[in-house]
Amino acid sequence: GRGIYAEYGEGDGFDIDDINKIRVLDNETSTKTSQLREECKEFVDKIDNFQQIVNGFIELMEGLSTEVEREKLKAIGARNLLKSMAKQRESQQQQLIGLIHEKRTQLERYRIQLQSLEKAESEQQDFIDQFILQK
Repeated sequence: GRGIYAEYGEGDGFDIDDINKIRVLDNETSTKTSQLREECKEFVDKIDNFQQIVNGFIELMEGLSTEVEREKLKAIGARNLLKSMAKQRESQQQQLIGLIHEKRTQLERYRIQLQSLEKAESEQQDFIDQFILQK
């Protein structure tokens, strides 16, 4: 096996490894290349893993964003409903105040009418009493 090695010699760009395989690179460069290849593979695997983690994080954030937006819309809806209810309550209050005013005015009219009728009744009773006394 060393005959080929002896024929080409060192420095011709060929090398023979420990199991008599012809190598274009010397053993040290070949070993370093293999190590670099492994390190690169590990690095790529780590990058892929990192990318998966980042994608998971992005999905999580998108889900949270959707949930926050949904809750925000619920809060806006609730706030609008409360405003609407407050306006409706204020409107009802104004209607009731108007109704109370109307009823007080009506009560005052009835009170005046009652006084007038009581006066007329009293006058009629006096007339009747005088008429009976004259007979």
